[in-house]
Amino acid sequence: MKYDIIVIGSGPGGYVAAIRAAQLERKVALVERAEAGGVCLNWGCIPTKALLKSAHVYTHCLSAAEYGIELSGEVRPSLEKIVERSRAVADTMSRGVQFLLKKNNIDLLQGFGRLTAPHKVDVDGVEYDADHIILATGARPREMPFMPVDGEHVLSSKHALLLKELPESMIVVGSGAIGAEFAWFYAALGVKVTIVEYLPHLLPLEDEEVSKTMERAFRKLRAAVLCSTTVKSVTVNDEGLCEVVVENKKGETTLVADKVLSAVGIVPNTEGIGLETLGVAVEKGWVVVDDFYRTNVEGVYAIGDIIATPALAHVASAEAVCCVEHICGLEPHKVDYAVIPSCVFTTPEVASVGMTEEQAKARGVEYTVGRFPFTASGKATAAGDRDGFVKVLFDAEHRLIGAHMVGASVTEMLAEPTLAMQLGATAEAIAHTIHSHPTMAEGVLEATEAAMGHAIHL
Repeated sequence: MKYDIIVIGSGPGGYVAAIRAAQLERKVALVERAEAGGVCLNWGCIPTKALLKSAHVYTHCLSAAEYGIELSGEVRPSLEKIVERSRAVADTMSRGVQFLLKKNNIDLLQGFGRLTAPHKVDVDGVEYDADHIILATGARPREMPFMPVDGEHVLSSKHALLLKELPESMIVVGSGAIGAEFAWFYAALGVKVTIVEYLPHLLPLEDEEVSKTMERAFRKLRAAVLCSTTVKSVTVNDEGLCEVVVENKKGETTLVADKVLSAVGIVPNTEGIGLETLGVAVEKGWVVVDDFYRTNVEGVYAIGDIIATPALAHVASAEAVCCVEHICGLEPHKVDYAVIPSCVFTTPEVASVGMTEEQAKARGVEYTVGRFPFTASGKATAAGDRDGFVKVLFDAEHRLIGAHMVGASVTEMLAEPTLAMQLGATAEAIAHTIHSHPTMAEGVLEATEAAMGHAIHL
């Protein structure tokens, strides 16, 4: 069968590409070897947020007395039911993607897709033709030779979504978004968690002040945080416990825990999909593309986690739209990688966009910084969520170049500074925009006014 566009992979890059192409009246097929929606909807973004919501509810119950609420009886988490709810949420979202595909007359081809010849895709032995082929095969957890994942003692993020009972202790190796979220989830449910991070700060891609705030937040949960620490080996002893040999400036020591979660990044799914057959260029494991996601092979494109751009669902979706619209002869806006919002759904939450203060210094950018602590926020105080702050950076022309937030609901607040950066908004424009009161979002206004030197509530 002949298609205008075949998309391989149905994650937030692939299914968005397929739907946008169908909207532009192209005949489209979407190839998926597993569940519709890819890792994000089934084993990543969505089910983890469902787990985290359950943990939030549990911690709110534990602190109910602080809000004048009396609870009788024991409050305890049931991991089995928490996981069951998480899987139900993921299934609902996957069915939603299937509905959208059907609504847009997109053929879902179940199986493993690979390139076999120019404009040809094989799906489990059946060959299809297409004028254009978009590779959106995503990524998988990275495995390190010194920390072999067995699914029982040493876990990947997928395994951590499906545990049947809470372990007494867990060592989380890696403190990016995945590691930090799982560490918070299990620590909030009472597991003794130790986070081991190779780099000097927790959440190493975030602003240093944000990282330090999160380190304090984890310690409040009685989780241990070991930064600037190298994992040398992970073995399982005769008692079934994990022994993790780590090394830092204090020397070498052995940590012991029931489980180890490996959260040391991802690798692109490029094996076996026919890149070598067609001579598609790959560099350091990632497919090489231009600004419109064209590879060096005519008619073959790549988006999402298999190219060297931020491995975020919303980035893949934006790349999908740009790629498809270019294929269809439109003039799409190129993705601006300087304005990519990033969120971590711990408690407190972390949200950021643009340059950190450390990056501004390293690049020699002249900047002004403004901060607003949530301890001064009426809404945060009323809600009992006073941890964290808003930090904004403006360049010499007073244009917003970075925003970094840690606190309750900051992931929802991030859209304002992201839009402000996209539009080139100045500090004056933000300061003259009336923000409703009382809200957490007033923190953006207050931090901006602080940067301008006329803060009212500080």
